[in-house]
Amino acid sequence: MDEVDRKLLALLQDDSTLSMAQLAEQVGLSATPVWKRVQKLEASGVVIRRVVLVDPVQVGVGLIVFVAIEAAEHTPAWLQGFAATIAAMPEVMEAHRMAGEVDYMLRVAVPDMAEFDAFYKRLVAAVPLKNVTSHFSMEQLKRTTAYPLPARAFRDRRAESEE
Repeated sequence: MDEVDRKLLALLQDDSTLSMAQLAEQVGLSATPVWKRVQKLEASGVVIRRVVLVDPVQVGVGLIVFVAIEAAEHTPAWLQGFAATIAAMPEVMEAHRMAGEVDYMLRVAVPDMAEFDAFYKRLVAAVPLKNVTSHFSMEQLKRTTAYPLPARAFRDRRAESEE
């Protein structure tokens, strides 16, 4: 990937509805090479998918809870059961295996405390857990889905052409 790909990724992360012509204008290429680059980014798995971001409050799931989990076991069978359980729970927006005192961290979106309680009861009934600690978000200070794109991760084609 080069600097043009970096610019395309930044633009697409900001607004994936931009047309190829709009992208081309912003990166200084014609639409066909931009379309080929975007296709290559998708085929290589750099671009996983293009989605619409929804405001959780406006769709009724404005209570965001971070759930820290300590596993009862550390076996492949336990992990498989845990992974299957959370995959089937639409309230789980993200799940991370962690290093440190907490084994797993979930980001959960629910309408209210009663729905979180129902979620919690389903979770603890499904798999044995050593400890579950919930942290309720009071205010969202920053929200982005755009990853930083450090220049060092992309080739500088100008420097290569000078060699």
